[in-house]
Amino acid sequence: MNKLIQSVRNLSRTVVLTALGGTLLLAGTTTAQATMGTQTPPKPTIVLLHGAFADGSSWSEVTGRLQRDGYQVVAPAVQLRGIAADTSYLSGVLATIPGPKVLVGHSYGGALVSELAGTEGVKSLVYVNAFIPQAGETLGALNSQFPGSDLGSATTPIAYPGGLDLAIKPDNARAVFAADLPARQASAFVAAQRPVAAAAFGEPIERTAPAALPKYAVVSTGDHAISPAAERFMANRAGARIVEVDGASHLVMLSQPDTVTNVIERAAR
Repeated sequence: MNKLIQSVRNLSRTVVLTALGGTLLLAGTTTAQATMGTQTPPKPTIVLLHGAFADGSSWSEVTGRLQRDGYQVVAPAVQLRGIAADTSYLSGVLATIPGPKVLVGHSYGGALVSELAGTEGVKSLVYVNAFIPQAGETLGALNSQFPGSDLGSATTPIAYPGGLDLAIKPDNARAVFAADLPARQASAFVAAQRPVAAAAFGEPIERTAPAALPKYAVVSTGDHAISPAAERFMANRAGARIVEVDGASHLVMLSQPDTVTNVIERAAR
Protein backbone atom coordinates (compact mmCIF):
# COMPACT_ATOMS: atom_id res chain seq x y z
CA MET A 1 0.00 0.00 0.00
CA ASN A 2 2.85 2.36 0.91
CA LYS A 3 4.56 1.59 -2.41
CA LEU A 4 1.36 2.42 -4.28
CA ILE A 5 1.02 5.79 -2.49
CA GLN A 6 4.68 6.61 -3.21
CA SER A 7 4.23 5.76 -6.91
CA VAL A 8 1.24 8.10 -7.15
CA ARG A 9 3.21 10.87 -5.49
CA ASN A 10 6.14 10.40 -7.90
CA LEU A 11 3.79 10.44 -10.88
CA SER A 12 2.13 13.66 -9.66
CA ARG A 13 5.52 15.32 -9.18
CA THR A 14 6.57 14.34 -12.72
CA VAL A 15 3.36 15.75 -14.20
CA VAL A 16 3.79 19.04 -12.31
CA LEU A 17 7.44 19.45 -13.33
CA THR A 18 6.66 18.66 -16.97
CA ALA A 19 3.86 21.19 -17.01
CA LEU A 20 6.04 23.78 -15.31
CA GLY A 21 8.85 23.17 -17.81
CA GLY A 22 6.46 23.60 -20.71
CA THR A 23 5.17 26.85 -19.24
CA LEU A 24 8.70 28.22 -18.80
CA LEU A 25 9.64 27.17 -22.33
CA LEU A 26 6.51 28.84 -23.73
CA ALA A 27 7.22 32.01 -21.75
CA GLY A 28 10.82 32.09 -22.98
CA THR A 29 9.72 31.62 -26.58
CA THR A 30 7.10 34.36 -26.24
CA THR A 31 9.66 36.73 -24.71
CA ALA A 32 12.17 36.00 -27.49
CA GLN A 33 9.53 36.54 -30.14
CA ALA A 34 8.50 39.82 -28.54
CA THR A 35 12.13 40.94 -28.38
CA MET A 36 12.66 40.04 -32.04
CA GLY A 37 9.52 41.89 -33.00
CA THR A 38 10.65 45.12 -31.33
CA GLN A 39 14.26 45.17 -32.57
CA THR A 40 15.16 48.44 -34.30
CA PRO A 41 16.45 47.85 -37.84
CA PRO A 42 20.06 48.98 -38.39
CA LYS A 43 20.59 52.53 -39.56
CA PRO A 44 21.75 52.73 -43.16
CA THR A 45 25.23 53.93 -44.04
CA ILE A 46 25.14 57.41 -45.59
CA VAL A 47 27.33 57.69 -48.68
CA LEU A 48 28.11 61.32 -49.58
CA LEU A 49 29.33 61.99 -53.12
CA HIS A 50 30.86 65.40 -53.70
CA GLY A 51 30.61 67.38 -56.91
CA ALA A 52 33.04 68.75 -59.46
CA PHE A 53 35.86 71.00 -58.22
CA ALA A 54 35.35 69.65 -54.68
CA ASP A 55 36.41 66.83 -52.36
CA GLY A 56 34.96 65.06 -49.34
CA SER A 57 35.61 68.05 -47.11
CA SER A 58 32.68 69.83 -48.76
CA TRP A 59 30.53 67.46 -46.67
CA SER A 60 32.39 68.13 -43.40
CA GLU A 61 29.57 70.00 -41.65
CA VAL A 62 26.96 67.42 -42.65
CA THR A 63 29.23 64.48 -41.84
CA GLY A 64 29.72 65.62 -38.25
CA ARG A 65 26.01 66.03 -37.70
CA LEU A 66 25.17 62.62 -39.14
CA GLN A 67 27.84 60.92 -37.03
CA ARG A 68 26.55 62.70 -33.93
CA ASP A 69 23.12 61.20 -34.69
CA GLY A 70 24.53 57.68 -34.88
CA TYR A 71 24.99 57.19 -38.62
CA GLN A 72 27.95 55.58 -40.31
CA VAL A 73 29.18 57.95 -43.01
CA VAL A 74 31.40 57.36 -46.04
CA ALA A 75 32.47 60.36 -48.12
CA PRO A 76 34.72 58.87 -50.81
CA ALA A 77 37.02 60.84 -53.08
CA VAL A 78 35.29 61.03 -56.47
CA GLN A 79 37.89 60.81 -59.22
CA LEU A 80 36.20 63.45 -61.45
CA ARG A 81 37.40 61.70 -64.61
CA GLY A 82 34.01 61.27 -66.23
CA ILE A 83 30.65 59.59 -65.63
CA ALA A 84 31.62 56.03 -66.62
CA ALA A 85 35.05 56.12 -64.97
CA ASP A 86 33.74 57.59 -61.72
CA THR A 87 30.79 55.19 -61.61
CA SER A 88 33.12 52.23 -62.10
CA TYR A 89 35.35 53.32 -59.23
CA LEU A 90 32.49 54.13 -56.86
CA SER A 91 30.77 50.81 -57.52
CA GLY A 92 33.87 49.22 -56.00
CA VAL A 93 33.58 51.52 -52.99
CA LEU A 94 29.92 50.60 -52.47
CA ALA A 95 30.80 46.91 -52.63
CA THR A 96 32.82 47.36 -49.43
CA ILE A 97 29.84 48.80 -47.50
CA PRO A 98 27.51 46.11 -46.08
CA GLY A 99 23.84 46.57 -45.33
CA PRO A 100 21.42 49.31 -46.35
CA LYS A 101 22.75 52.52 -47.88
CA VAL A 102 21.49 56.01 -48.67
CA LEU A 103 23.24 57.67 -51.61
CA VAL A 104 23.61 61.46 -51.47
CA GLY A 105 25.03 63.49 -54.35
CA HIS A 106 25.90 67.15 -54.67
CA SER A 107 25.99 68.81 -58.10
CA TYR A 108 27.89 66.50 -60.50
CA GLY A 109 27.66 63.82 -57.81
CA GLY A 110 23.92 63.60 -58.44
CA ALA A 111 24.58 62.04 -61.83
CA LEU A 112 26.71 59.40 -60.13
CA VAL A 113 23.96 58.73 -57.59
CA SER A 114 21.57 57.99 -60.44
CA GLU A 115 24.07 55.67 -62.13
CA LEU A 116 24.68 53.78 -58.87
CA ALA A 117 21.07 53.74 -57.65
CA GLY A 118 20.53 50.11 -58.64
CA THR A 119 23.33 48.89 -56.36
CA GLU A 120 22.28 46.22 -53.87
CA GLY A 121 21.27 47.69 -50.52
CA VAL A 122 20.49 51.22 -51.73
CA LYS A 123 17.22 52.25 -50.07
CA SER A 124 16.86 55.94 -51.01
CA LEU A 125 18.51 58.79 -52.91
CA VAL A 126 19.19 62.41 -52.01
CA TYR A 127 20.15 65.09 -54.52
CA VAL A 128 21.62 68.35 -53.18
CA ASN A 129 21.67 71.14 -55.79
CA ALA A 130 22.35 68.27 -58.12
CA PHE A 131 21.87 66.90 -61.57
CA ILE A 132 19.22 64.15 -61.81
CA PRO A 133 19.69 63.03 -65.40
CA GLN A 134 17.98 60.28 -67.31
CA ALA A 135 19.59 57.75 -69.63
CA GLY A 136 20.98 59.33 -72.79
CA GLU A 137 21.15 62.89 -71.43
CA THR A 138 24.26 64.97 -70.81
CA LEU A 139 24.89 67.35 -67.93
CA GLY A 140 25.94 70.18 -70.21
CA ALA A 141 22.70 70.05 -72.19
CA LEU A 142 20.57 69.87 -69.05
CA ASN A 143 22.24 72.90 -67.50
CA SER A 144 22.00 75.00 -70.65
CA GLN A 145 18.33 74.14 -71.11
CA PHE A 146 17.29 76.65 -68.44
CA PRO A 147 18.48 80.20 -67.65
CA GLY A 148 20.25 80.99 -64.40
CA SER A 149 23.59 79.15 -64.57
CA ASP A 150 26.87 81.08 -64.71
CA LEU A 151 29.01 77.95 -64.58
CA GLY A 152 30.48 78.44 -68.04
CA SER A 153 31.81 81.92 -67.32
CA ALA A 154 33.22 80.80 -63.95
CA THR A 155 35.52 78.07 -65.31
CA THR A 156 38.76 78.00 -67.24
CA PRO A 157 40.35 75.10 -69.20
CA ILE A 158 43.51 73.31 -68.14
CA ALA A 159 45.13 71.50 -71.06
CA TYR A 160 47.62 68.71 -70.47
CA PRO A 161 49.03 65.90 -72.65
CA GLY A 162 46.11 63.60 -73.40
CA GLY A 163 43.30 65.57 -71.82
CA LEU A 164 41.46 68.75 -70.85
CA ASP A 165 40.16 69.72 -67.42
CA LEU A 166 37.98 72.55 -66.18
CA ALA A 167 38.88 74.62 -63.12
CA ILE A 168 37.16 77.47 -61.28
CA LYS A 169 38.33 81.01 -61.89
CA PRO A 170 39.15 82.60 -58.54
CA ASP A 171 37.79 86.07 -59.40
CA ASN A 172 34.07 85.24 -59.64
CA ALA A 173 33.94 81.89 -57.86
CA ARG A 174 32.23 83.16 -54.73
CA ALA A 175 29.35 84.77 -56.64
CA VAL A 176 28.68 81.56 -58.58
CA PHE A 177 29.32 78.88 -55.97
CA ALA A 178 29.38 80.34 -52.48
CA ALA A 179 27.65 83.72 -52.22
CA ASP A 180 26.31 82.94 -48.73
CA LEU A 181 29.66 81.77 -47.32
CA PRO A 182 32.27 84.03 -45.70
CA ALA A 183 34.81 85.31 -48.24
CA ARG A 184 37.67 83.51 -46.48
CA GLN A 185 35.86 80.17 -46.58
CA ALA A 186 34.97 80.60 -50.25
CA SER A 187 38.56 81.47 -51.09
CA ALA A 188 39.82 78.38 -49.28
CA PHE A 189 37.39 76.23 -51.29
CA VAL A 190 38.69 77.62 -54.58
CA ALA A 191 42.33 77.29 -53.52
CA ALA A 192 41.88 73.58 -52.78
CA GLN A 193 39.63 72.79 -55.75
CA ARG A 194 39.95 69.60 -57.80
CA PRO A 195 39.44 70.20 -61.52
CA VAL A 196 37.05 67.95 -63.42
CA ALA A 197 37.48 66.34 -66.84
CA ALA A 198 35.81 68.66 -69.36
CA ALA A 199 34.43 65.65 -71.24
CA ALA A 200 32.29 64.71 -68.22
CA PHE A 201 29.71 67.35 -69.12
CA GLY A 202 29.22 65.93 -72.61
CA GLU A 203 29.23 62.23 -71.68
CA PRO A 204 25.81 60.56 -72.04
CA ILE A 205 24.26 59.07 -68.92
CA GLU A 206 23.76 55.31 -69.09
CA ARG A 207 21.06 54.70 -66.48
CA THR A 208 17.97 56.37 -65.08
CA ALA A 209 17.50 55.92 -61.33
CA PRO A 210 14.80 53.31 -60.56
CA ALA A 211 11.39 54.94 -60.23
CA ALA A 212 10.50 52.90 -57.15
CA LEU A 213 13.35 54.25 -55.01
CA PRO A 214 12.38 57.14 -52.69
CA LYS A 215 14.09 60.36 -53.75
CA TYR A 216 14.66 63.72 -52.09
CA ALA A 217 16.00 66.91 -53.64
CA VAL A 218 17.40 70.05 -52.03
CA VAL A 219 17.05 73.08 -54.33
CA SER A 220 18.77 76.36 -53.42
CA THR A 221 17.11 79.38 -54.95
CA GLY A 222 20.42 81.28 -54.95
CA ASP A 223 22.34 78.63 -56.88
CA HIS A 224 24.23 80.12 -59.85
CA ALA A 225 26.22 77.02 -60.78
CA ILE A 226 23.22 74.87 -61.72
CA SER A 227 20.05 76.68 -62.61
CA PRO A 228 17.41 76.29 -59.85
CA ALA A 229 14.85 75.93 -62.65
CA ALA A 230 16.82 72.97 -64.00
CA GLU A 231 17.03 71.44 -60.54
CA ARG A 232 13.27 71.74 -60.04
CA PHE A 233 12.57 70.29 -63.48
CA MET A 234 14.79 67.27 -62.89
CA ALA A 235 13.51 66.71 -59.34
CA ASN A 236 9.86 66.87 -60.36
CA ARG A 237 10.47 64.57 -63.30
CA ALA A 238 12.15 62.04 -61.01
CA GLY A 239 9.31 62.18 -58.49
CA ALA A 240 11.57 63.52 -55.74
CA ARG A 241 10.30 65.29 -52.64
CA ILE A 242 11.67 68.82 -52.99
CA VAL A 243 12.96 71.00 -50.17
CA GLU A 244 13.72 74.56 -51.32
CA VAL A 245 16.26 76.65 -49.41
CA ASP A 246 15.59 80.31 -50.01
CA GLY A 247 18.64 82.31 -51.04
CA ALA A 248 21.17 79.54 -50.38
CA SER A 249 24.14 79.09 -52.69
CA HIS A 250 25.41 76.06 -54.59
CA LEU A 251 27.41 75.02 -51.50
CA VAL A 252 24.32 74.79 -49.32
CA MET A 253 25.70 71.82 -47.38
CA LEU A 254 28.35 74.18 -45.99
CA SER A 255 26.17 77.25 -45.52
CA GLN A 256 23.05 75.48 -44.17
CA PRO A 257 24.19 72.04 -42.99
CA ASP A 258 21.29 71.54 -40.56
CA THR A 259 18.74 71.73 -43.37
CA VAL A 260 20.68 69.32 -45.58
CA THR A 261 21.26 66.91 -42.70
CA ASN A 262 17.55 66.87 -41.86
CA VAL A 263 16.66 65.93 -45.44
CA ILE A 264 19.22 63.13 -45.47
CA GLU A 265 17.93 61.73 -42.19
CA ARG A 266 14.38 61.79 -43.52
CA ALA A 267 15.57 59.70 -46.44
CA ALA A 268 17.39 57.36 -44.07
CA ARG A 269 14.26 56.75 -41.98
